[in-house]
Amino acid sequence: MIAIELMETTSSGVAHALHALASTPLAEPAPKGIDTNGVVTFFASKIAPILLAVLGVIFIGRASRGEISKVLTSSAIAIVGLAFIAGAATLFFIGDYLIDLIFE
Repeated sequence: MIAIELMETTSSGVAHALHALASTPLAEPAPKGIDTNGVVTFFASKIAPILLAVLGVIFIGRASRGEISKVLTSSAIAIVGLAFIAGAATLFFIGDYLIDLIFE
């Protein structure tokens, strides 16, 4: 009698375990990665204009106090920084083009 109850309990436990294994996926889906285009678009459309506006307010504040030379120096540094950023982006796309061209 005990053996029969033990077999029934074991079989129901095994059936429950098999049902749980069958209902769960065996492998996780592959990660999709980070949407870098979305991140760059967000920074370009939301963050960069705010930073440029802050720089503009700082430059106007300095110019109103008569610190024109500091404003010109800061403006030149900002323009050179933007040129470096644009150059880096250009090199990124040129490098991508060259890699596609070489390893086609």
